[in-house]
Amino acid sequence: MVYLLYAGFRGKTDKRAAAAAAVVAGETLIFVGNGFQCPLTPLARRLGDPAGSVTDIYLPRWFAHNLPAIHVPLLVLAVALHRRNLKNQGRHQTGQQHRPQQC
Repeated sequence: MVYLLYAGFRGKTDKRAAAAAAVVAGETLIFVGNGFQCPLTPLARRLGDPAGSVTDIYLPRWFAHNLPAIHVPLLVLAVALHRRNLKNQGRHQTGQQHRPQQC
């Protein structure tokens, strides 16, 4: 996710960004397909955590509990940045220059 945002801001929409996007999309689909619950939650419960949380091991509690609310706007931003980059790449390939509209 961090690389997608970095590449998007830098205007680097390439194969590496596509690979990162595929990983993020896969993780998102797994999360959604699992009922918006981490697929490791049942394992954590079996191993003794009554809440089944796996993120609080390495993240602050407030951050871990708000990950979806934090992640969704970042996903939207990454998509918008790379869409913009692809649109700009298309303009440059066809020889069109972006010209501001005059009033």
